[in-house]
Amino acid sequence: MNTATHHSAETREGAIAGPAFVSLARETRAAVDTATAAYHLNRQPQTLRCWACNEDGPLRPLRINGRLAWPVSELRRVLGVGK
Repeated sequence: MNTATHHSAETREGAIAGPAFVSLARETRAAVDTATAAYHLNRQPQTLRCWACNEDGPLRPLRINGRLAWPVSELRRVLGVGK
């Protein structure tokens, strides 16, 4: 029995590319998760987690039920992007 799945090139590329992020100028949420903040700051998510743990980064996250939330206004400030 042949159970191989054949996906189109577009499907394979989409799976490799990962999630699409909204530009910071169009972001409507008050805070974003660590992966999104890391993408905008061009850093690895673990770097942001270290900043949160050591409290020595250029911005501080909010802690909501044990999870980190990075304020969009602070991301814009650090990156020098207008509202």
